[in-house]
Amino acid sequence: LPDGSRINIVYGSDVSRRGSNFTIRKFSETPISMLQLVQFGSLSFEMAAFMSLALEEGMNVFVSGETASGKTTLLNACTVFIDANAKIVSIEDTPEVQVPHPNWIREATRAAKPGEVGSGVDMFDLLKAALRQRPDEIIIGEIRGEEGLIAFQAMQTGHACMATFHASSVARLIMRLTGSPINVPKTYVENLNLVVIQQAVKLPNGKTGRRATSISEIISYDSASDAFSFAEIF
Repeated sequence: LPDGSRINIVYGSDVSRRGSNFTIRKFSETPISMLQLVQFGSLSFEMAAFMSLALEEGMNVFVSGETASGKTTLLNACTVFIDANAKIVSIEDTPEVQVPHPNWIREATRAAKPGEVGSGVDMFDLLKAALRQRPDEIIIGEIRGEEGLIAFQAMQTGHACMATFHASSVARLIMRLTGSPINVPKTYVENLNLVVIQQAVKLPNGKTGRRATSISEIISYDSASDAFSFAEIF
């Protein structure tokens, strides 16, 4: 929608048996800050401080979790830890990333026009273009397919990357990255430095809250045992 909200419409009675329906996901015009997330209990001050050190040093970070777990909200909040003078390129299917930096290039995919072959621009195309723009940081709205391999190739060449990803644990994240359709070579995965697992959890008062349940450091891949080692920092 024009204000950035996302709408899903199911029209008619042949698919939606009880008639047409729609769902709107609204987003705040002002992104939630890291201090607000700490106050909400989403993560601790220590976790926030650790993330600030990691991003100041150009570490590669994935925020992973299930749908509506608060991944993009946390990613937006973390961008304040990137150098204020950095050139940032964000790549998304649906524009949700909010970056406070003045030198921020915001790019989004475009569907192919009816009857025009090759007129579409997908995440893979945008990521290839981003690598030619000499960015200090590349932010990928969500890795789903072949653009994941390009992201890891970018990490190999020294580009700092942040992204959101659909996986509920570090082990499942690695399984999805190295399996089809993303197919990242296992030896590339250790270029990813940190994985933050974000989850929607049931709080003691019965309400639902979003929480960063772990921050893990990817250490290495052992080809002999075909196993990854990672350390859970928080």
